Amino acid sequence: MARLSVNINKVALLRNSRGSNLPDLVQVAKDCEAFGAEGITVHPRPDQRHIRYDDVPMLLPIVTTEFNIEGNPDPAFMKLVLDNAPHQCTLVPDTDDQLTSDHGWDTIANASRLKEIIAALHEKNIRVSMFVDPDPKMVEGAKMTGADRIELYTGPYAHDYKMGREKAIAPYKLAAKLAGEMGLGVNAGHDLNLDNLRYFKDECPELVEVSIGHALISDALYFGLSNTIKMYLRLLS
Repeated sequence: MARLSVNINKVALLRNSRGSNLPDLVQVAKDCEAFGAEGITVHPRPDQRHIRYDDVPMLLPIVTTEFNIEGNPDPAFMKLVLDNAPHQCTLVPDTDDQLTSDHGWDTIANASRLKEIIAALHEKNIRVSMFVDPDPKMVEGAKMTGADRIELYTGPYAHDYKMGREKAIAPYKLAAKLAGEMGLGVNAGHDLNLDNLRYFKDECPELVEVSIGHALISDALYFGLSNTIKMYLRLLS
């Protein structure tokens, strides 16, 4: 069974829109775990439009499952992660003004830099996941950098799913299989939802963990947070 990590960025975005502490991000994280989530993910960005840097030290001591911090490893981000030492750090090649993640690393062109970053994270016993497109060369490059896992960027899969799920999943099946053969754990994330998640999980048995935020929080508006988390867990079981 792949684990479900709930990305709570959208909860922070709602909180920030009114300048108060409603909803209470820490309480939501606790509730997500109480409802069955097996991890909490945050993705702080330089403009801090949702998760703020000062949210991380408040979340760290209350997350009892797995705490995953993802983002672009600029100096400020690296200091945040190294100072707080989450269970996992997912490296994502975002630009400062990027609305959402939309591509994986070129693990070959950035190999030297990524090796140094990963070595620093490993010194703090932080597991490292590398955000990549389902390209065998990028998967191989991730292995060479020293990453422990890859996170497959599933935006194209979600976009193409209704036009032909067999074609949409094909490159992911190959990438996941290659990663498994190379000893890399396989995570996945971006636009996975109640419609397309089970098929992805069934077709990629190497899958260890999914990180889902936008779709899950949107579904919770209709079904409630507890029910929604249970619905996603059933798809992964």
